[in-house]
Amino acid sequence: MNKPTVDILIIALNSPILVGVYKNNQLIQYIETSEKTSDCLPIIFKELSDSYKINHIYFTKGPGSFMAIKLVYVFLKTVSIVQNIKLFATDGFLFSTGNYIKAHGECYFVKKNEKIELEVIKETIFVKFELPKLLDTSKFSTDISPMYILPAIN
Repeated sequence: MNKPTVDILIIALNSPILVGVYKNNQLIQYIETSEKTSDCLPIIFKELSDSYKINHIYFTKGPGSFMAIKLVYVFLKTVSIVQNIKLFATDGFLFSTGNYIKAHGECYFVKKNEKIELEVIKETIFVKFELPKLLDTSKFSTDISPMYILPAIN
């Protein structure tokens, strides 16, 4: 049986985790889960690998939950090596419906003039990520190193 060849996009910076399956850059399957990253990623990848031949994996490398960023990076790097799948990454602002990504407490990451900073914002901002219907792979690079933006130490 010939499995369809697809690309995968993972947005796992905060909950819920979003996984998109793309054929010819068109979204053909949408997965959303609020489960822990460490619990759901192996199951999702097993199911996807059973149904599809994965050509490339695209993911958000930050900013966001430090633990999620670490887990996704280690998991995907392992999958990449074992299954010989090329990885590409970008920052999460490409998929955020606003200009903010939740950091911790009253802190949010904000992108201004291509620079990502940490800001304290007293009001609660609802942060949502969306999978695009059309995947623009030109927005990704082979620099897959996790993007850790740490607050200043007082």
